[in-house]
Amino acid sequence: MFTDRIRRFPFLVPGGLKASGYLAPRQYLAPRRLKASGCRVCAAALLAAAPGCTSAPASPPAPAEIRVLSSNGVKAIIEDLRPEIERALGHALSIEFSTAASLKTKIEAGGAFDVTILTPALIDELIPQGKVAGDSRVDVARAGVGVGVRQGAPRADVSTPDALKRTLLQATSVAFTAEGQSRITIDRAFDRLGIAEAMRPKILLRGPGEAPEAVASGEAELVLTLMSEILPVPGLQLLGPLPVDLQGYVTFTAGRSSNAGDADAANALLKYLSGPAVAAALKAHGLEAASSLDVHEKP
Repeated sequence: MFTDRIRRFPFLVPGGLKASGYLAPRQYLAPRRLKASGCRVCAAALLAAAPGCTSAPASPPAPAEIRVLSSNGVKAIIEDLRPEIERALGHALSIEFSTAASLKTKIEAGGAFDVTILTPALIDELIPQGKVAGDSRVDVARAGVGVGVRQGAPRADVSTPDALKRTLLQATSVAFTAEGQSRITIDRAFDRLGIAEAMRPKILLRGPGEAPEAVASGEAELVLTLMSEILPVPGLQLLGPLPVDLQGYVTFTAGRSSNAGDADAANALLKYLSGPAVAAALKAHGLEAASSLDVHEKP
């Protein structure tokens, strides 16, 4: 029986055909000539047929991020709505927050972005430069200037010009952003109240987003800035907005980069920012709808 197996399968013994003493018929030897070509074809066919050897189909690439350069004035509402925005658009957001002026400088220097949220005047300056697409411009919201104090401190009165004047003169220090969009309103209020010189030694100028933190940490007594930048800061409380006669608003306008990586995704974000979901969340963040302009609107 064993001999019969050797005759049928001589390669089972060491040395192959010669060692077995069995000389295979010519028709069994002829296929040796296919070693260089035919066997490779057979091997390829076997591999292709084997389930474990096939490659899994490549996963589709993830949607590209939408790069956003945004003013600090709308930081709180954008961060709050970010998960909802990303779900609605199917794109992640990559966001850089700073002052509108510094972001404009970055854009003019060639900084990459898909959507930017600045002030109307700055957006309008970027359009003729070819940085922002003119047909993409949409107003998002506006914010008034308010007065903030450390949580737990006595609540001073800022409801009228005279009350605000007394509060400011009694304060040991007042912080606000050196290049913030609210700076124009603050300087004008000091002038109208006749306290510009008296306030000068009390002023602490800070960088983007730093003025509210200075009050929350106890470094300064009061902060003057957009109400949308006071409300979200832990350890800080809003005393109230500036009186109507002294108030000035900063409007935030968005636009798409002329070189957006995905123009459709950027347009979808602009539509969302000017839509009902954002409008419904404005008040809680110290903002108003951009359409609610009135006679107190200041350029």
